[in-house]
Amino acid sequence: MYRGIIFLLLAELCFTASTIFSKLLTNSSSISAIEVTFARFFLGLIVVSAIIYKSNMSLIPNKISLLIWRGVLNTIAVILFFLASQYTSITNTHMLNMTYPFFIFLFAPLFFRQERIAVILYLFLVTGMMGIWLVINPNFGEINRGDIFGLSSAIVAAFAVITLTMARKNDSTMIILFYLMSIGTVLNGLVMIPVFILPEGRQWLLITASGLIGVLGQIFITYGYKYISARAGSLISTSRILYAVILGVLVFSEEITLRIAAGGLLIMLSIIAVSFFNKQEPDL
Repeated sequence: MYRGIIFLLLAELCFTASTIFSKLLTNSSSISAIEVTFARFFLGLIVVSAIIYKSNMSLIPNKISLLIWRGVLNTIAVILFFLASQYTSITNTHMLNMTYPFFIFLFAPLFFRQERIAVILYLFLVTGMMGIWLVINPNFGEINRGDIFGLSSAIVAAFAVITLTMARKNDSTMIILFYLMSIGTVLNGLVMIPVFILPEGRQWLLITASGLIGVLGQIFITYGYKYISARAGSLISTSRILYAVILGVLVFSEEITLRIAAGGLLIMLSIIAVSFFNKQEPDL
């Protein structure tokens, strides 16, 4: 179990660091975060392909439809997530993205046969939504589009995780990752074409660092869940909020107001509570 905890803590640190390098790039150039996500999928495809080739694994899936849905939804979620990091703070990006367990809780019953959901879980959901409201602090005359991207990434990510749960019943992790990276490379590449700007000098270093660290995080989280349950893993994943706050302050001098701190705390406590009390949670 300790091995799983270490892997997941490293994974969340990598995911946070990946957005740090992405924001450093987008803050200092006209390059869009969409180019960063393309690098992540492309480099991930190279790494996963090498592993599959070395293992001599078959690329023929058992259920291609689920892999396609997983790939499409994950691509959309990742693009929205990195666009959020471009237009809002690193702190807000990760706090809002980490609300995806709430949406899994809401949408999973549509796909899995579950027992009746305890009323207390809805209380935790409302608490989490209050946290989201505090973080976004909506002024409907001027809503930060980065915050909208961050929350949207969480909603899409929930569906992506649900399809991952279903796909794992039919195909191995490496096959799922191969199709995820392949679909992501193609779709992200098509979206990138209209906004593509050729990186120069230091920009290559930032875009490569963001992509490789993101791939490393994906590898860590894949191995981490081999040694730990989904419920325990979701608790550990809240560490990303702390990483985001610390790195956001250190690297970008982001201001952590009492409102944002309170919202983040409500979100974190709600994630922990939902993960602990939702005994009918599907194995993610």
